[in-house]
Amino acid sequence: MQQMTPSRWVQRWSHLVARDARVLDVACGSGRHLRWFVERGCKVTGIDRDAEALRSLQGLAELPVCDIEAGPWPWPGRVFDAVIVTNYLWRPLLATCVESVAECGVLIFETFAEGQQTIGKPSNPNFLLQPAELLRAAQGLRVVAFEDGFEGGFEGGFEGGFEGGLSSATGRFVQRLVAVREPATTGPATLPPRHLLPP
Repeated sequence: MQQMTPSRWVQRWSHLVARDARVLDVACGSGRHLRWFVERGCKVTGIDRDAEALRSLQGLAELPVCDIEAGPWPWPGRVFDAVIVTNYLWRPLLATCVESVAECGVLIFETFAEGQQTIGKPSNPNFLLQPAELLRAAQGLRVVAFEDGFEGGFEGGFEGGFEGGLSSATGRFVQRLVAVREPATTGPATLPPRHLLPP
């Protein structure tokens, strides 16, 4: 059964996505983030290659069934106020995801990172971010938040340190980024944008 609770990272940074924003949920699956942003009053586009997964989302959003790994990007030149990517990595589309962020828009990205192969799946390096890879991919955007490490714990907690080794890990290796595309033109009297950090 697929997880339906929105990612805590997405929830934490959703305040950067305005009501009525045009949101793109890449590889949306069963729609946990699509539903989250629809409920917040956004105009959402969700894309996935799994027609069955999208069936339950009909009427909520624009929902093209498309294999973005095998075919062309369906919206060349189109931009969104927010681009959301979670638990998905297809490197040929990293630049496209960044380019799809509109001026004053936000990219919220979270997926598995190198190290995950030592404790479970995914283990294919094609689906694991290299150290600081999202930072490099987001060049041209202003990075508001970034995390790269191990989330979770070890059986029995951390009191005993790491003596049990990674075989006792109960979490995941993850990399997360929030970045905004700031206005292209500013004048001397223009106040800097305020990207509020949650408490």
